[in-house]
Amino acid sequence: MAKRRRKGGRAEPDGSLDIRMDDKDRTGSSRERRPRAKGRKPRRGRKRRGGGLLGGIGGLVRRTIRYAVAAVVVAVLGVGAVAGYYAAKLPPTSEWTVPKRPAMVKILADNGELITMRGDKNGEALTLDEMPPYLPEAVIAIEDRRFYSHFGIDPVGLVRAAVTNYAAGGVVQGGSTITQQLAKNLFLTPERTFERKVQEVVMALWLEASLSKRRILELYLNRVYLGSGAYGVDAAALRYFGKSARNITLAEAATLAGLLKAPGRYSPSNDADAAEGRAQVVLAAMRREGFITDREASLAMSVAIKPAHDIAGGSGRYVADWVMDILPGYVGALDEDIVVDTSIDLHLQAVAASAIAATLASDGAKLRVSQGALVAMDTQGAIKALVGGRDYAKSQFNRAVNAHRQPGSAFKPFVYLTALEHGLTPETVRVDQPVSIKGWKPKNYTNEYFGPVTLETALAHSLNTVSAQLTAEVGPKAVAATARRLGIASPLQATPSIALGTSEVTLLELTGAFVPFANGGRGVIPHVIKRIATVGGKVLYQRSGSGPGQVVEPRYVGMMNAMLQQTLATGTGKRAAIPGWPAAGKTGTSQNFRDAWFIGYTANLATGVWFGNDNGKPTRKSSGSNLPAVTWQHFMSVAVEGLPVADLPGNYRAGVRSYETASDPLRPPEDFGPAPDPATPEWQNPDGEWQVGEPTGSIAADDVTGPVPPGEVGGGQKRPQVGLLKRLFGG
Repeated sequence: MAKRRRKGGRAEPDGSLDIRMDDKDRTGSSRERRPRAKGRKPRRGRKRRGGGLLGGIGGLVRRTIRYAVAAVVVAVLGVGAVAGYYAAKLPPTSEWTVPKRPAMVKILADNGELITMRGDKNGEALTLDEMPPYLPEAVIAIEDRRFYSHFGIDPVGLVRAAVTNYAAGGVVQGGSTITQQLAKNLFLTPERTFERKVQEVVMALWLEASLSKRRILELYLNRVYLGSGAYGVDAAALRYFGKSARNITLAEAATLAGLLKAPGRYSPSNDADAAEGRAQVVLAAMRREGFITDREASLAMSVAIKPAHDIAGGSGRYVADWVMDILPGYVGALDEDIVVDTSIDLHLQAVAASAIAATLASDGAKLRVSQGALVAMDTQGAIKALVGGRDYAKSQFNRAVNAHRQPGSAFKPFVYLTALEHGLTPETVRVDQPVSIKGWKPKNYTNEYFGPVTLETALAHSLNTVSAQLTAEVGPKAVAATARRLGIASPLQATPSIALGTSEVTLLELTGAFVPFANGGRGVIPHVIKRIATVGGKVLYQRSGSGPGQVVEPRYVGMMNAMLQQTLATGTGKRAAIPGWPAAGKTGTSQNFRDAWFIGYTANLATGVWFGNDNGKPTRKSSGSNLPAVTWQHFMSVAVEGLPVADLPGNYRAGVRSYETASDPLRPPEDFGPAPDPATPEWQNPDGEWQVGEPTGSIAADDVTGPVPPGEVGGGQKRPQVGLLKRLFGG
């Protein structure tokens, strides 16, 4: 077929036309575009006629835009793929629900005053309407000022944070929104990884799609960590200011919002100046965002923040820990907020904590003692004060409830009570002399012996050999049974050494076991919880009953009180005496001076005190007659203020009494610290004699079974006035 050429086109072999516009059609020029020869390639770099420089720039711009769009598409697809990969590791979306807030436990003292809040350390869950408006505004102003306009992620904030951090050469500003922080708190672990960050973004987007902005903010404010164990603004307000978040001031709200950056650094309890400086930054941000006026900001900045101090340095939290430990046994698993009424007297709690702290501050280092504990309970077993250690912030271990230590001679009252129940009396005489029980040879602290002494004198001066003799007579098993009957729950080794308190017990149970001497012989169950109810008032538990009933006959209670009063009047516990008040008790010192105890009581309160070291290292001769006795006296002197003086139960009177005079058969120890050297003239009697005579003999202990431990347990006593002993006992 012949090819035909037409103007503006060319004939194709099949007869079709390839229509091409000439240059005039493209550019308005009459110049006809010359056809390109078949197979001829265009010249590289050849400029399009009619385009000029502007046409080249336009093409470059168009190409740049195309490449940018392609890059963005690739980036979005890449980010989407990464997000999808890590999102796939999350639970199915059908299971994405906001976790139920842990139940709150409000723990109150016996007068209804708040001790602390617990339940994963939360305060009450407040709605935004229950909070003062400036509290959420303060948080938004300093943490996420575009909270109400972003979709869970704030691109502007991210860019700003990136620029700020780059300029600072480190991370000084975060880009996370409130929604992202809530997603992390609700669903994710706190570690900083790329995977966790991607999942945080995914969950933040879901929260924004599922909840309103108000609900997200409300959840955040009720769950965010604000330091010192406080989760949520209500718990933090109670912790730092002693009141609900409902009632905080503008300055206090700014202080709480300032904690979000670094709770430890800006805590008003730890650094008031740093907290105040950070609060002023928050107030300035609130003013910039229009939440408050210049006048309101100035007034708030002029207010000094006064943080509420925790009860006696945090000692109330030892009580709260114990309450939370035993609470499931009363009400099971918690599924709603509850209120626990306790028997704690906040005044006595503060006095107890200050007494422990003051004693350790003045003499702890000198005697190499680092810790102390105290328990006080009334004659029904209700705990009125409990201090588990020197400083809760430094150590949360509760030494009053959980530490098992050797009580030493503080265990001896159970030995003597058993002896009385076997027919002996306070006037019964035993010979204080070296004894041997199947190879075990207990010694007195000074290695000196006083010959014939009454049981009353032997107990008052904590003579080890007499206690060992009595245990051999009645049997270790009988002593262990007596201790268990009065309230010792820890395992007891029924061996000869039980006479000297070698089986470990807790301060709580040992103090409770002394209460029957104070209340006429009735056993008690030490307790701190009186009532448990929901916040709506539904009672879940109400304490009733008084304990196991009569565990000691009244006549033996009278005998024990007559003897144990002499510990304070003339014996090892003289430093614990309360002028004008009948009181009784017993000192205790374990082997190598590792533990020092004093357990004593009046007619209305029993209190136990312990000092020692957590690692069990020996002290520098800290004994029951010094640190514990002095601390007990300090606490009990305050505890009995304003109360009518009351005699101890029982009216038993020993036949021989001339205490508080020079005729005391054994001089009480006056030392506070290491025992004086026995060779000094201070220890000699007027006749210059040290011993009654050469003691001889040993005890046959056919009824004593079990292993016999070697060694000795410190007791602490001094030498007799020989002339008086001869007049009293002869020989």
